[in-house]
Amino acid sequence: MLEILNIIDILDTLGRLIQAFWQIVPQAGVGGGIEVKEKVDALVVLRDVAIFLVALASVFGVGLAMAAQRFAVKIDPRIDEVKGVLAGAHCGACGFPGCEQYAEAVVKNPDVAPNLCTPGGPRCTAAVAMITGKAAEASDPLFSRIMCQGGLSKSKRRYIYEGITDCRAAVIAGGGDKSCVYGCLGYGTCETVCPFDAIHMNDDNMPVVNVAKCTGCRKCEEACPKQVIEILNGGKAVLVACHSKDKGAAVRKNCEVGCIACGKCVKVCPYDAQSIENNLSRIDLEKCQVCGLCVASCPTNAIVDLLTLRRKAIITERCIGCHKCAKVCPVDAASGEKKERHVVDRSKCIGCGICTANCPKQAIEGTFNTKEVQEAAAKKKADREAAKAAKEAAESATA
Repeated sequence: MLEILNIIDILDTLGRLIQAFWQIVPQAGVGGGIEVKEKVDALVVLRDVAIFLVALASVFGVGLAMAAQRFAVKIDPRIDEVKGVLAGAHCGACGFPGCEQYAEAVVKNPDVAPNLCTPGGPRCTAAVAMITGKAAEASDPLFSRIMCQGGLSKSKRRYIYEGITDCRAAVIAGGGDKSCVYGCLGYGTCETVCPFDAIHMNDDNMPVVNVAKCTGCRKCEEACPKQVIEILNGGKAVLVACHSKDKGAAVRKNCEVGCIACGKCVKVCPYDAQSIENNLSRIDLEKCQVCGLCVASCPTNAIVDLLTLRRKAIITERCIGCHKCAKVCPVDAASGEKKERHVVDRSKCIGCGICTANCPKQAIEGTFNTKEVQEAAAKKKADREAAKAAKEAAESATA
């Protein structure tokens, strides 16, 4: 309401000035203030016009100044500071359209984390956290994962496609030329849209992701018409690289490396992370401990292990030779004589952590669950000692 009244006042003032000017300027013609002259004094006219323009400009200037002051938007200077430390890639990996939108959100919204700029890395996270006063929590990297292995040499085609070399164009032609309607078409759309040069097509017309360059920006995931690209936690590197929901016989007919839902992976998984849904093996990444047992059990090699460095079990001097590790090891990597220190064959060990979890003396280290097992054992020991102390205190009180 106040803004409307201010505008009305400005217009009223402008009207009064125009009326005053009209009274000052000599009027000619019927009913005019003076008679028409043969000659006009140019200097007088220019003077009057100049006075009018100056008055008009003053009114508009004052009005604009008042409006600018009234409707000015205050910008937090920290937004520009955050923009200055971001990667500037505008990739969308943070979940926002661009770096400017993320900078504004991380400053204004307390729920937006400072570690969302994956291209910027840890230094960027630390800088954003310092500017915004938020905690700089480490986050697992996100990578593009290709959930298909059916290249030209391993899958069949329904027809010869001769159109535009683009998966989105190929899928228009009857869903694509691949016999498996769920598989990667191999025409490189993901490679084209990747802003970080992280995806390249191999000789078998399959995309390969360079995790050193991938930021998990999801552009390839959004562009894939077959939805065979997923953005997943980089630490979860054991995956079912297949999306086919066809029955086993149809899968075998169309592809050499497709999941046939045989269920062997479900039987060998020690962490209950594997299941069969819609004729396809699924891994619950929250439960999966990346042990790799399902990889070895898969008859079609549909499950892949992308972990470049797998931790191995190490038996320490605390070993009492109980032989428990040798009994539970699924790959026969642990061995030794009873009551003597056992050893682990590192060429066989897959670091599944089963022996670590079953060792009664916590004598096995090196696997992913070493810290967890040792902490649980220490807590159990502390609870026993506390219970013993409480019992002794109770007995002393009654004595």
